Amino acid sequence: MDKKYKLRTNIQFKRVYSKGKSYGNRLMVLYICKNGLEYNRIGFSVTKKIGNSVERNRVKRRMREVYRLNYYKIKTGYDLIYLPKNMAKESSYDEIESAMLHLLKIAHLLKE
Repeated sequence: MDKKYKLRTNIQFKRVYSKGKSYGNRLMVLYICKNGLEYNRIGFSVTKKIGNSVERNRVKRRMREVYRLNYYKIKTGYDLIYLPKNMAKESSYDEIESAMLHLLKIAHLLKE
């Protein structure tokens, strides 16, 4: 994924947290905010509550792969941040995929 499609700085993350809306399910929370661009920017934030670095990176890798395979289904012009909950570390790839798509659906970000 190209750098321009990622949220990188603390200021970008804080802007989405403060001005955006949040949606949640049992595995993760999604924060969204319009960015005024013609493309989406994505951020993944995995806290130390999830586990050690191996578990955190496994969850992050799975979430990035789900996004990579499904980004074309998402409406453009948004900043997205995914925050996994503690249950996500025991979840399979398919469960993470369904949770991420479910959050996009309830946020009305999936294309028809």
